[in-house]
Amino acid sequence: MLDLTNKYDFPEGLVLPVDKPYRWSSADVVRKIKGAIKRLGYKTIKVGHAGTLDPLATGILLVCIGKATKRAEEMQALPKEYLAEVELGATTPSYDLEHEIDNRYPFEHITKEQVEEVLQSFLGEQEQIPPVFSAKRLDGKRAYKLARQGVEVEMKPSIINILEIELISFSLPRIIFRVKCSKGTYIRSMAFDIGKKLDSGGHLTALRRTQNGDFLAKDMVQLEDVLASIAPDDTQEI
Repeated sequence: MLDLTNKYDFPEGLVLPVDKPYRWSSADVVRKIKGAIKRLGYKTIKVGHAGTLDPLATGILLVCIGKATKRAEEMQALPKEYLAEVELGATTPSYDLEHEIDNRYPFEHITKEQVEEVLQSFLGEQEQIPPVFSAKRLDGKRAYKLARQGVEVEMKPSIINILEIELISFSLPRIIFRVKCSKGTYIRSMAFDIGKKLDSGGHLTALRRTQNGDFLAKDMVQLEDVLASIAPDDTQEI
């Protein structure tokens, strides 16, 4: 069992590689941990995170506490690694499971060799167009808020860098790949672009962050263990 109450001085700083639960926002995790610490008496404690994970993603979310929040921007800039599952032959407006399928395409023509070739084509620095349903700001407003209001949104490309990529599983219409990438990379956009390059469609069906800088999957702690260690008498449910 994690023991945070006796081992750490929260104001001095701590970075927790939390395994973000499915359907939790990154802000939800921060609020939950901050609330537990405040109940210990640290009323003005700072808590933040270094790199947002979408609610439908899981894996390493670096939660920065106390003075460690000053390092959040630095850690956010570090390379990240993901395991991504993509369903070929279909697209959604959000490029993931947040929205229903809007178009279907043939996928039976796709071979494993074609997928491997397409994945390798992503290596290196390149421009990527973020999803319309993303937290990117356009004229001071979040793109996803404008999209949900029915406003036609034109996303500007960002420069990203794909450092490593490999196919892990091929079982049509689904593929799983591992990717190591720079800050600001949208794996949802990659899923859409992979489908397009294969003369089909594609959307993200699962995503797990397995590395953030020097933090690996084996370093992750479960949110329920963190909360139980900070405030063992707190009966709030996850």
